[in-house]
Amino acid sequence: MTKKKVMRPDPRNFCALILFATAAPFLIVAPAVAHAVLLESYPPLRSAVSGPNVPIKLRFNVRIDAVRSRLTLIRPDGSAQPLEISKHTPTDTLSAQATGLTAGAYRLRWQVLASDGHITRGEIPFAVTQS
Repeated sequence: MTKKKVMRPDPRNFCALILFATAAPFLIVAPAVAHAVLLESYPPLRSAVSGPNVPIKLRFNVRIDAVRSRLTLIRPDGSAQPLEISKHTPTDTLSAQATGLTAGAYRLRWQVLASDGHITRGEIPFAVTQS
């Protein structure tokens, strides 16, 4: 009777395969992490806040270039009002003050330049009620 020879993988190749399989997801996801992602906002998305003065605060997952970023308030009649961004906030936060708002549906448009050099945009709809 002849004995069959069983081929076994080289342990070094097997370890290299395990290492690659473990590291691959991190290598693929890492570049996308640097883009600015909105973590928290005031007013919150689709919320109702009391007017006429509404503080605006957006916090992101990375450092934001506030000088090159924009906040624009879209009023119920469709007109746009640029908001002045406060210079005294943490580097991952944009804040402003919207004053004299009447009851109605508003949208806060934001555009930020993240520390990785990419521009990110978004919009937060919210409503203002009279206190």
